[in-house]
Amino acid sequence: MNDHEPPFTIGIEEEYLLVDPATGDLASDPPASILEECENRLGERVKPEFLRAQIEVGTKVCSSIAEARKELGGLRRCISEVAADHGLAVIAASSHPMADWDDQKRTEKERYDILVQDMQTIARRLLICGMHVHIGIDDDDLRIDLMNQVTYFLPHLLALSTSSPFWQGQNTGLRSYRMAVWKELPRTGLPPSFRSFGEYQRTVGTLIETGVIDDTSKIWWDVRPSAQFPTLELRMTDICTRLEDTICLAALFRCLLRMLWRLHQDNQRWRGYDRFMVAENVWRAQRYGIDEGLIDFGKRRIVPYATLFEEVLKLIREDAEHFDCVSEVEHGRTIIKRGTSAHRQLAHWNDSKGAGKDERVALRSVVDLLIKETASGL
Repeated sequence: MNDHEPPFTIGIEEEYLLVDPATGDLASDPPASILEECENRLGERVKPEFLRAQIEVGTKVCSSIAEARKELGGLRRCISEVAADHGLAVIAASSHPMADWDDQKRTEKERYDILVQDMQTIARRLLICGMHVHIGIDDDDLRIDLMNQVTYFLPHLLALSTSSPFWQGQNTGLRSYRMAVWKELPRTGLPPSFRSFGEYQRTVGTLIETGVIDDTSKIWWDVRPSAQFPTLELRMTDICTRLEDTICLAALFRCLLRMLWRLHQDNQRWRGYDRFMVAENVWRAQRYGIDEGLIDFGKRRIVPYATLFEEVLKLIREDAEHFDCVSEVEHGRTIIKRGTSAHRQLAHWNDSKGAGKDERVALRSVVDLLIKETASGL
């Protein structure tokens, strides 16, 4: 057995929406100078996304959660400042409360052209944003082994991140409607279980050799071996509106992977459950967020989310201490107490309607809330 501990470095990517603060509408045709100025200030840490109203940032490789927070806070601040200079604002939410996907302008880029050609309307509907967390694991087989095991915890992370309750001006009844849109694409969802990195390579290699995909970047599982880096990449979660919530999710994912690595070192592993069962918890997280609990497969009953979260904290306590991020993972208790972004958006919307505002004005006030919360803590 390889006793070498993986580096467990961390990198975070976030996708934001540009909005007109006067109307709350998406900036479907923002000036090119916004991206140009951001690129001048941030270099490769910023890039365009599928829609022109979107912009993506990615931190450098960080060795600590504190470093990742400082880096991501600086990126959010820069994007917000440049947008403000152009009369726009930034929101970190996985869906816009009232925008129509059919009204958006697409970024002119060959990769996106091919995506639309292949996926047609499914791709054109992708008015959604996410966040991705990369954790450095330099052993190929270990990366696959940990991917197999951490899948169990993905619903726990999704529930804590939800920020997309609205779609095209409607309350969807889901805390993460982004997941419903995203899952229409092929090669999404929970990853298969692989016995080795070699088996993974053979499986995806068949798709590449037959011309179905160009490379593994077009495999969009909820967690996957990165196509570019020796990392395991979390893709399950919504983007968190508040910066401190993003950092909490990143710290939790990092600590979970180290906890599973410790089991691996002792010739143990997390009990495997059929993907069908884990997918049921994904649905519960997508539909209810933290409100209605998840299934504890061992106890064969639904357990309140707050109880499950305390169990997770116990599992990763040693790892949180190792990474000096106890307060960051325990911030999950604060999220549970005050609600995720989805909860706050819905509460604000209901309060606005209760105050006599019409539907459009109430939704616009949700955008105002998202602008304020996206900039908080920077």
